[in-house]
Amino acid sequence: MAVKYETELYPALKAFWTARGYEVKAEVKGCDLVAIREGDALPVIVEMKKTFTLALLLQGLERQRTGAAVWLAVERNRVKKGAHNQRFGEISDLCRRLSLGFMSVTFYKTKPPVIEVWCEIGSPPDTGIRAAGGPAAVAENIAAAYAATAVAAPFVPAAVPTARSGGRRKGTAKLLKEFAGRSGDYNVGGSTKRKLVTAYRERALQCALALRCANATALAPREVGALTGVADPGQLLRSNYYGWFAKAGRGLYALTPVGLAALDEYAEAVSYWTTRFPWAAAAAVRAEAEVEAEVASEAEANTLHAADDDTAKEDTAYNDTAFSDIAYDNANGGDTVDDEAADMATYYIEELHQT
Repeated sequence: MAVKYETELYPALKAFWTARGYEVKAEVKGCDLVAIREGDALPVIVEMKKTFTLALLLQGLERQRTGAAVWLAVERNRVKKGAHNQRFGEISDLCRRLSLGFMSVTFYKTKPPVIEVWCEIGSPPDTGIRAAGGPAAVAENIAAAYAATAVAAPFVPAAVPTARSGGRRKGTAKLLKEFAGRSGDYNVGGSTKRKLVTAYRERALQCALALRCANATALAPREVGALTGVADPGQLLRSNYYGWFAKAGRGLYALTPVGLAALDEYAEAVSYWTTRFPWAAAAAVRAEAEVEAEVASEAEANTLHAADDDTAKEDTAYNDTAFSDIAYDNANGGDTVDDEAADMATYYIEELHQT
């Protein structure tokens, strides 16, 4: 079953690396997938494409400049027999020579995706870890096998041909800093033309959350920093990269309507920080209580309105009956009312029926 977008590869690949004991996040410093495991010297980068192309190979070589262990992942489409992107044996030999890992994902209509690893980084020629007989094992089974192997023989990527070692250290440090600055995995690997939740955006969300939850209409940068722990909040508020903040006086900043909408747009990340900050959790409880009170008040108002409607209907029915009796008595020569009262009764009856 062919996939339509490369983002469809991400859930299966994330599950695979998570089963091996890695923490996985997507779209970190332009990398589709970054995985880090405690105790490993290097992070893992996985670049994904629907098919194997020269662009994917060059992208993998570029990622090696970060000093990370780089893997390439593509879909294995069983329908395209004989196509150039199905020559996985030759492709894996090429990746092995370039110190790249290579894996494929096969999708089925009625069962989970299957992961097949064609070559590990640094594996000798003609050896790659593959399932017996060619077809790969089911994703969770092969992941469990890798996890067991990792305990006996920890995965140590081979040295990669990159720029000078100083550049690799800097690249790795930047990658790890961005990875650590994110509270969770809020993106999807392979995404394009989509807003990403980066470490910087998360810091901005924390500042916006502080301004929304504050009792005052505006706060000073030092107050925002005290609440959130964000480093250099003044620079973040002044730069106002996303347009979420506005000056509300000398040294004071307030939240703009755009910033308020952003807190709803990135609700998943905001929810995490709400649980981490006691003042944000307390504000959330107060907001929830206010909503419940408003709902109860509205329900009570609707009940009273319905009761008023019932009373009005009863009054209308009573008046209609009374005026009808008056009109009847007058028409039959009764002495209940005079002619003027009868005319008034007829007028009221017509008015009541019109309403």
